[in-house]
Amino acid sequence: MSEAREQNESVFTWAAPPLKFGDGAIDEIGLELAARDLTSCLILTDPGVRGTGIPDRVLDHVRAAGLKSEIFDGVGVEPTDESIAEAVAHARELEWDCYVAIGGGSAIDTAKAVNLLTTHPGELLDFVTPPIGAGTAPWLPLKPLVAVPTTAGTGSESTTICVVDLLSQHLKAGISHARLRPSLAVVDPRTTLTLPSAVTAASGMDVLSHALESYTSVPFDAKPAPADPMRRPAFCGSNPISDVWCEMALTLVGRFLRRAVHTGRDMEARTQMMLASTYAGTGFGNAGTHLPHANAYPIAGGAKGYRAEGYPEMVMVPHGQAVASTAPEVFRWTYPGHPQRHLRAAELLSGRTFTTTDGADALAGVLSELMADIDVPVGLRSFGFTEDDLETLTDGTLKQTRQLAVVPRAVDRDAVTTIFRRSL
Repeated sequence: MSEAREQNESVFTWAAPPLKFGDGAIDEIGLELAARDLTSCLILTDPGVRGTGIPDRVLDHVRAAGLKSEIFDGVGVEPTDESIAEAVAHARELEWDCYVAIGGGSAIDTAKAVNLLTTHPGELLDFVTPPIGAGTAPWLPLKPLVAVPTTAGTGSESTTICVVDLLSQHLKAGISHARLRPSLAVVDPRTTLTLPSAVTAASGMDVLSHALESYTSVPFDAKPAPADPMRRPAFCGSNPISDVWCEMALTLVGRFLRRAVHTGRDMEARTQMMLASTYAGTGFGNAGTHLPHANAYPIAGGAKGYRAEGYPEMVMVPHGQAVASTAPEVFRWTYPGHPQRHLRAAELLSGRTFTTTDGADALAGVLSELMADIDVPVGLRSFGFTEDDLETLTDGTLKQTRQLAVVPRAVDRDAVTTIFRRSL
């Protein structure tokens, strides 16, 4: 071996929580908690999901299993440091044995933060990834957390990551540690049947981006080996196990996302998109997301008067839309980092064959076609951004060290600014 090769990583990590998947799976949550000898449970959700009746259905089953339980439905649709502080304050009023999160990534990420901050001293920023926060690693055990996604998109039920909108900094940031991973993921496709088409589309683009970013991330053995093997980052880069899940997710998204968006009661399409989300979540939760997600955080944090169809009446850029907005240009730019991966991803997503003659336009073109078919907003100007915002957006992306560590090309300010400019 060369000296350079000896300095590269030779080990990758892969983990996922136990999974219960299928129609009616949510009705077994009470039995699962009772089997773990738990006696009390706080259910966290948002008002919109509460309105579907799903959290109260779970509450009934949890109480029927003999546990003390109640619902906190004050989760922010896009969780902020302020909304998380409110949830933490509520959770601290009583002692809970465990938590159940029901909703999209907002509910699950909020529950992760609540679990962390009710079991550890300190503030939210103490745990946020540097350079935004101190990056303190949790050192105490967390309580059991059951994650119940109600969108085919988040992947948070599988991951070690909690994302929060820091209002004072107009920026999203994350906390990442293995102890944040849920104890059990309960995935019931029927919970997605009533999702509006615009929410289905945005969620589906998040699934797609999870799979694409993980699949095209820097290979784990091309990264420098950590000085301390016990402190490997949560995002280890593309690896043989994550690759399998990502390929399956890309195939399912290509076949079923359009159907799920345009025919919401199509149970087969809903089930297959939930599978795709689960596959992509277990992929990116280990390999990692890169530039589309890094770009999405300052886009969401800098929202300017945009109100998304199908979402609550508030200024926000839904995560899936924020991720999708720069994805075509990102994958044009990352193509030289791994051409064959990009071409293979385009084939899995579209069912067509591509060669190096198609080059960087292959995957970008397939993405643009899909976004047009499902009416995803195109261009940052849709959200109110202009040339004047490029510097601020670039600054926000360059702070996302967790994602930047697995980009398949060396990233600098000029590259990020160019991607944003081309995405206007």
